[in-house]
Amino acid sequence: MNSFWTVVGFTVRNKMRGKAFLITTLVIAIIMCIGVNVPYIIEQFDKGGKKITNVGYIQSASEELAAGSATGDSLKVYFEQQEDASIKLVPFEDKGDTAANEDQLKQAIQDKTIKGYLDFGAMSDSGFPEMTYKSEKLMEFSQTGALQTALQTIRMTTVLSDAGLTDEQMKQLNTPINIESVQISATEDGATGRTPSEQGVNMGFIYVIIIFLFMAIMTSGQLIAAEVTAEKSSRVMEILITSVAPLKQMFGKIFGMFIVVLSQVALYVIVLYVNVTLPHNKETLINFDIDLSKIEPSLIIYALLYFFTGFFLFATLYAAVGSIVSRTEDLGQATMPMTLISLAGFYISIFSLSSPDSMLVKVTSFIPLFSPFVMLLRLGLTDVPFWEVAISIALLLVAIYVAVYISAKIYRTGVLMYGKRPSWKEIRKAMKAYKI
Repeated sequence: MNSFWTVVGFTVRNKMRGKAFLITTLVIAIIMCIGVNVPYIIEQFDKGGKKITNVGYIQSASEELAAGSATGDSLKVYFEQQEDASIKLVPFEDKGDTAANEDQLKQAIQDKTIKGYLDFGAMSDSGFPEMTYKSEKLMEFSQTGALQTALQTIRMTTVLSDAGLTDEQMKQLNTPINIESVQISATEDGATGRTPSEQGVNMGFIYVIIIFLFMAIMTSGQLIAAEVTAEKSSRVMEILITSVAPLKQMFGKIFGMFIVVLSQVALYVIVLYVNVTLPHNKETLINFDIDLSKIEPSLIIYALLYFFTGFFLFATLYAAVGSIVSRTEDLGQATMPMTLISLAGFYISIFSLSSPDSMLVKVTSFIPLFSPFVMLLRLGLTDVPFWEVAISIALLLVAIYVAVYISAKIYRTGVLMYGKRPSWKEIRKAMKAYKI
């Protein structure tokens, strides 16, 4: 047992003192700090408040431009009545000539008086003249969208007024209808269900846990496999075998990497907590109705359970794969299947956030290599019967037992097989000679 803890201590010290580990951890922590504070940072760069886009148009009483001028005046009144309007219509005097009016508006853009202008054409079936928004920027979809919405509202108001509706009737038609959604449990009596804010908090929590699990599997798995391969390629393994049993080596490395990953995740959690509890971020959370205390305790327990079991399952398999590779150049190709499997579980869960009850999600939530990602998604966003969770965990534990048994045999056999990568026939033959 002393040799086991010696391997654990060596693995922990070796990784935590490495420059690559320290730099990577620091960079990720800095990125997390910046990400959490992005809204506040943007606010500091935008001291002038909400930007208003000035849009010009020609105001004229001539018969040729009357329709366009009336439309521009209607838009001007509409946006002036809005509390948080992002557009302001700016009228310009008619110069009596189309080319002169165009030059006047272009000069206003150069003088920074307006950002763009409306060019009116012949009357269309919509009840408004044909319009073109001209500006120096590409893809001004936000401006044209706001103008289209305004015109739709103006047209509806005009039609309803012409129909002889009273102000009270107009108010009733314009009052929005709100429908609240609550997630309930159809199998539990007296369940109050989850409100939209609670669903949003759960979704954010699940999203973070899935990303952390994927990062832990990718980084630690590759490090475990790389360390085993490096020891084999340098023939250090031959010396280690004489003092430490192969199985103690494998589990010592896995447990050591588990401590390293746990320390790294704990650091990230502390960084997130410190940044979230800053005064300006607290106010943002309140404005978005985000209360972290609404996260269900059972969901946190399930998240930790699936995180640890998923990590241990993949780490064991990565150690086995690393033991059969003799050259670090071949490691990437050897670990590719494990990488693709973890990527598949990650993508299924991430891209199924909007459809957590699909058949794909339900099926993969019982497959051990995917369940740490997918079942966690279902638990956070849907009502999963307890028996399904129990079966998923049972299958995951059985998979871990089988993976440990097979990986232990592969590791014990593979660490002393040098040269070319051994075939499965050779590994299977050598495994039969060892008893676990």
